[in-house]
Amino acid sequence: MAFAGILVAVLLATRLFCGVYQHDEYPENHFFIKHRPVWKWYFYSPIGMSDLKYSDLTKEQQKEQDYFDEFISKSGMSR
Repeated sequence: MAFAGILVAVLLATRLFCGVYQHDEYPENHFFIKHRPVWKWYFYSPIGMSDLKYSDLTKEQQKEQDYFDEFISKSGMSR
């Protein structure tokens, strides 16, 4: 029974502190460690390398872009 509890704790911690992001220029996925816990697992940039502006995005796309900027761009990844 203790093993199941430990397994659940490890899986929860992995979900909260690890993630995968799609590179904004190349079609590649990369595993990374998050700087704070969030339930979100997959990160991508709706803008990518296009000429879109933040104001051109829908509210949902802006939220995705904010997550990408916070966890990927500001951390120096996806360069």
